[in-house]
Amino acid sequence: MPIVLTAATLICFASNSLLTRGALAADRLDWSAFTLIRLATGALTLALLVRMRRAPARGGGSWLGGAALAGYAVAFTLAYTLIGAAVGALLLFGAVQATMIGVGLVRGERPARIDWAGVALAIAGLLALTLPGVTAPHPTGAFLMIAAGICWGIYSLAGRASRDPLLETSRNFLRATVLAAVPVGALVFSGTYTATGVVLAAASGSIASGVGYTIWYSVLPALAAWRAAVVQLIVPVLTALLAAALLGEAITSRLLIATALIAAGVWLTVWPSAHRLK
Repeated sequence: MPIVLTAATLICFASNSLLTRGALAADRLDWSAFTLIRLATGALTLALLVRMRRAPARGGGSWLGGAALAGYAVAFTLAYTLIGAAVGALLLFGAVQATMIGVGLVRGERPARIDWAGVALAIAGLLALTLPGVTAPHPTGAFLMIAAGICWGIYSLAGRASRDPLLETSRNFLRATVLAAVPVGALVFSGTYTATGVVLAAASGSIASGVGYTIWYSVLPALAAWRAAVVQLIVPVLTALLAAALLGEAITSRLLIATALIAAGVWLTVWPSAHRLK
């Protein structure tokens, strides 16, 4: 079951990139409106799910989780208005790797040598996917995407102690919506709006983010911090494959090589798990 749930989570993460790209790249929606609609619809959807299950809803989430989620959402969306998807993926997941593996090591996690080999293979695959042909990124965009990666790493680490994934994700989304409204709320009324853009943002918030992040919080307690970081390296490849299937983008030899390297790295990292940590 954790494997199935993790796979579902990664599909949601990849879908988020496609939905964000679809709304921003075609100027269907302003980045500030996309961010707030994404967070607000996620909070609304999760609040309805919490209410429907008719279980006690006390506490849940934290202001740290809400702030990390808000920081990620704002920085991620704004960064994609300044840099391309390829270099964005490299910066984002590089920052996630550094944050989660670093914190895991500080907390006493000790991956075996074969796990480090898996990390190296996965990172090599990510580099093969993103580096060739990439020019120097916009410095502000690069800074924002690195900040988004750090925030997402912090949000994921907070989820490793989750006892009620649905309630905690719901409360985190509510806090994130409030916090994000402070820096970007005034910009919402001066942005570009289209019906398609609003639908894409709502789908990103309610399904790809709200439901996806809830599933992610449900599997995180079973994953070491460094393992959870490595697994997420599948997302850029999955995004490219979905773009090829849904948007007609070409499947290149570079994509196939990256897929093989990342798949091999993740396989070394998560299977078998009995001898991983010493």
